Amino acid sequence: MRRFLATSVLCGVLISACAISSAIVLARIVSAVITDPSTRSVAHWTPLLAILLALWTMRTAAHWWQARLGQRGVSAVIAELSGQVLAAVTARSPGRLAAERDEAAVVVTRGLDGLRPYFTAYLPALLLAAILTPASVVAIALFDRRATVLVAITLPLIPLFMVLIGLATAERSAAALAAMTTLQARLLDLIAGLPTLRALGRAAGPEHRIAELSAAHRRSAMATLRIAFLSALVLELLATLGVAVVAVSIGLRLVFGEMSLTAGLTVLLLVPDVYWPLRRIGVEFHAAEEGRATAEKAFTLIGEPAAEPARGHRRVTARGAVIGLERLTVAGRDGDAPHALSARIEPGRVTVLTGANGAGKSTTLAVIAGLTAPTAGRVTLDNVDIADLEPAEWWRQLSWLPQRPALIPGSVAENLALFGDLTDVASACAAAGFDEVMASLPDGPHTVLGRGGVGLSLGQRQRLGLARALGSTAAVLLLDEPTAHLDAATEQRALAALVERARAGATVVVVGHRAPVLAIGDRVIAVNNRGAVADARA
Repeated sequence: MRRFLATSVLCGVLISACAISSAIVLARIVSAVITDPSTRSVAHWTPLLAILLALWTMRTAAHWWQARLGQRGVSAVIAELSGQVLAAVTARSPGRLAAERDEAAVVVTRGLDGLRPYFTAYLPALLLAAILTPASVVAIALFDRRATVLVAITLPLIPLFMVLIGLATAERSAAALAAMTTLQARLLDLIAGLPTLRALGRAAGPEHRIAELSAAHRRSAMATLRIAFLSALVLELLATLGVAVVAVSIGLRLVFGEMSLTAGLTVLLLVPDVYWPLRRIGVEFHAAEEGRATAEKAFTLIGEPAAEPARGHRRVTARGAVIGLERLTVAGRDGDAPHALSARIEPGRVTVLTGANGAGKSTTLAVIAGLTAPTAGRVTLDNVDIADLEPAEWWRQLSWLPQRPALIPGSVAENLALFGDLTDVASACAAAGFDEVMASLPDGPHTVLGRGGVGLSLGQRQRLGLARALGSTAAVLLLDEPTAHLDAATEQRALAALVERARAGATVVVVGHRAPVLAIGDRVIAVNNRGAVADARA
């Protein structure tokens, strides 16, 4: 925006010069026509009328050019801020990403559009007030000092009331943004869970809550509008009274012959330009306040550039390497989970992490994968800290299956190959029981899925994710509740495939607590958030 701001300042200087010059020229023409009948022909004033027309044209062109640059500049700013917010939020850890998702969605999709009136209306008005108002006061002082004193007395009242009104408007704008964030978050959750609600016959339930949130947002917006209209009325009244006081003073002095008609008309034409920029600031402030609040939220989401820990560039082959957990601690909302976890995860064996809900099992997998930074302790790969590894190189050697497999809109085949081509698609699908699902699909592997795997049941989505993990060539398999939503027969088949991968030399880490999952573990590690770690079976 630097070029836009510099050009806006130049446009403000040009607008101010044209406004003052046109007032002086117009006052001279009118006063001469009134006092001297011999100058009432148009031909006599042709040069000054041409100058007046040129000044008005230049002022109009400066306003147009300032508005045009403002539109182009704010479009670039919105695009840049949106990109920075997306880049910053998506680089967060999964926990922080889930917590900031709703705010980021509002800022990127709707909130930053509020910056448009800020840059196209409020900021030019602010620059013009900083240039035109002082210049007009100086010009008035050259023609009439008494009028200058009256202006100096009445002018500070407008900024004073603007500050008082602005404090109330800021709170209203923040409340409106919070209401909009809550409403959009509810709508996103409702749309995402609509298939489940329809299946349970509860699709009509949340509509009352959505109606309540909509009403709250409407009331907040109307309250802001009421303040905006009342503040505009107050500012207009103050400006009108200021101009009226100066006009009465000039009229009385003209009656008693204490000043010339040219000076009086010049001051009368210049006085509105003293108050007009300030009135415009007050009017545009309310429209721009929402954008300013959203910009602050955007900068909060972007945060400091050095917020994320620096990544290393070392490369280590994961196949055959031992993964070590050294007093691993991750601070969460409800305490440390896990807390001081120490263990060895060896290749060629199935390691099962078990424990109560909230103990930190899934968090441990995220730390091993390099997606979450530990609060204390570390994870090593053959005594090399995971944080020192090149992320892309480490992730290429991993196959991670979270509790909810990542599925994208597209065909089944595209979702199977989402993280790379599989070595043997048929064997992987058979081991996960997904071959039966593919046989029942209308277009087989070419069947198109919706967002989040819409078109498949929960069990079918789990089988697809499991097939993708089993078919990868990764040396390290991290699986979080891999047999959830599976029947007993399919579960046994999938667990046997995991044991086979471990016997082939892969490092298999499974999170589970059911007896069939614990049974395949060569080593079962009980994790809790109180720091106690028990090796149930080695």
